[in-house]
Amino acid sequence: MGQLIWISGASSGIGRALVDTIPWPEARIINISRRPVAGIENLELDLVNPTSWEVVARSFEREVASFDGELAVFVHSAGTLSPIGFAGEVPADSYTRAVLLGSAAPQVLGSAFLAALRKVRGRGVRGLIVMLTSGAATNPYEGWTAYGAGKAAIDQWVRTAGREQKSRGDHCRVLAVAPGLVETAMQEEIRATATTDFPDVDDFREYHRSGIIRSPEVAAREIWRLVRDRDLENGAVEDLRR
Repeated sequence: MGQLIWISGASSGIGRALVDTIPWPEARIINISRRPVAGIENLELDLVNPTSWEVVARSFEREVASFDGELAVFVHSAGTLSPIGFAGEVPADSYTRAVLLGSAAPQVLGSAFLAALRKVRGRGVRGLIVMLTSGAATNPYEGWTAYGAGKAAIDQWVRTAGREQKSRGDHCRVLAVAPGLVETAMQEEIRATATTDFPDVDDFREYHRSGIIRSPEVAAREIWRLVRDRDLENGAVEDLRR
């Protein structure tokens, strides 16, 4: 197989759509999430738990070491909006979980993937990291404190790690892509939130009524097309709405 692909959060939403629209028919796909996906390999892990990160790191190292194809890919799509609400007004344990999943996990897993690739440098294996981000990284939304901070952390990690990889010969491209408004369970959660916890909720309800929210499959195909067909600079942060 020419491609080896890990996708976190592949059991639902846009992660599942990314699995279903992968442009390499013979690729080996490994899902990293709490729930398995039929027809592909699965690492059933909760990425909120830091002990799971080492399990993923060992998978990266083990599989890349024996990989004789041309492209190894890590797509990080796992994420959560919960708890929606103002900082200091939501349960502390839920807030901590959101920070671990949104801010810490992508950085630790991204670094582990780069470390696995570094060990096979010289064998001709190219790498690609795609982190899903959001406009919330740069536009503050009251009630999304942990979510927005996590996406901002992803963007800066991608910019910096991409420059580092460029300095090391571009063996791995590191990219972030904001898919825009996508009809997932996350959007349903947003629309069901009280105005007191998310003052902009009426805007998102109107987006839904107006039909401008795209399907996960459409967004997934655009993500794959973007990272495959465009000569993006290492460390690029892209928004599909632009």
